[in-house]
Formats: sequence, structure tokens, C-alpha cells
Amino acid sequence: MADAITDPLSQFRLDGKIALITGASRGIGAAIAQSYAAVGATVVLASRKLEGLEAIAATIGEAGGKAHVQTVHTGDDGAVTALVEQTQERFGSIDILVNNAATNPYFGPILKADSSQWQKTFDVNVLGYWRMARACVPAMVAAGGGKIINIASIAGLRGQANMGIYSVSKAAVIMLTQILAAELAADNIQVNALAPGYVRTRFSQAIWDDPRRYEDLIQQIPQGRVADSNELIGMALYLAAPASSFTTGATIVIDGGQVVR
Repeated sequence: MADAITDPLSQFRLDGKIALITGASRGIGAAIAQSYAAVGATVVLASRKLEGLEAIAATIGEAGGKAHVQTVHTGDDGAVTALVEQTQERFGSIDILVNNAATNPYFGPILKADSSQWQKTFDVNVLGYWRMARACVPAMVAAGGGKIINIASIAGLRGQANMGIYSVSKAAVIMLTQILAAELAADNIQVNALAPGYVRTRFSQAIWDDPRRYEDLIQQIPQGRVADSNELIGMALYLAAPASSFTTGATIVIDGGQVVR
């Protein structure tokens, strides 16, 4: 019989953990960073632009949390290496990696896209996640374990109209998650993915800001609305916390029922 846990909520604490989050200047990444800091983690916020990061770090500090900011382009091997090395030098370890930075430079029929649009999308959305994992895993192994959370999308499970390249890249993220989970399980590193549906962020603003397109969209969602970023943080916290110690290789859908419809 397993030992009883006298305080179940302790399984969702991140005290003393160092969490590195890409794409953390707004939207989903910012919400996850704020939630991790609220339960004890020191968060390293990474994105291409410093301005947005500093604003999120300020809100975390005002709430009593600990945040550090650093710019990074996850499509650049050298920038990723520098980010991870500097994080380790400053904090001594990296316990949690959230791969959230993403791009979608092309919207339209997939056969009308050019190869540069494919390359840019995959370089950030897939290779960027791989680069970050490759750089962080040695620190996790040395610490005796870790957590990697990849932000995928329901687009990786069911292709979205005019978002073909993005959909293929997110399908690749789901497979990357499964492969990393299998390869890193022996090192006590759990690797999982979140697959959100439509979330009210600037990334998807072109869709939910258009009344006709928004009306068409919510007809596809049983809950009849898009999500707020904060509706993802419960699962993101679970996947980063001790509570998920036997969860790995999973892709967890948060979409208001869109995929099942």
C-alpha cells in the first residue's frame, strides 16, 4: 500500500524549483510563469523581446514571486545554449522546461506556401523545442529528474483550415513529446504536452477579433467560447509538479470539447 499523503496540495508546490519558460512575454507562457511563481518556483522568462518579459516579471515580483528575464531566439543554436548556460550559472539547475515559443507565418492553402515558410515554422515550433530540451536535459539528469512540458495544439490532432504548416508542426511536437518521454523515462524526466484549442491571446487574435469568423469558430466548440489563458494553468501546474510523477508521454487536450465534436 502506498504511503498516505497528509497534505495533497503539497504535491502541487514548486518550492525551490527553477522553471525555464519560452514565449513567456504574453498569453499562455505568461500565465504559466505567473502560476509557477505563485506556488514557489523561480521562473526564468525567455522570449525574443525584452520589453514584454520585464512587464510579466514585474507582476510576478509585485505578487511576491521570483522572476528573471532573458531574451532568446529558439531558432538559434547559440542563443539557446547561452540561455541555458546562463540560467545554470545563475540558479544552479533547471528543473522544469516549458516549450511555448511558436510562430505561424503563413495562413492559407498548404500547397501555395513556399519552402521558407515551412522552414521558419519548423525551426521555431519543432526544432526550437528540440534545441531547448537538448540543452536542458543534462542539468535535469544531474539533478536526478525534471519536467518538460511542450505546448502543442489541437491543430496537431486535427488539421485546421488554412493552417496546414502550423498543424503539421504541432503534430510533430506531439510525436517529439512521445519520443522524448520514452528516451528520458529512465532519467526520471517526465515529458508531456498540452494541446489547447483556441485561446484568447494575441497569437490567435485575427480569428476571435473577427465577428463572422468567431461566430463560425464557436459553432465548432461545444462550450460555445474560446478559452482564457488562465484555463490552461491548472494542467500546466500538474505536469510541472510532483503530482505528475507517473505521467509521461501524454498529450492533454484543453479545448472546450472541439476535438470530440
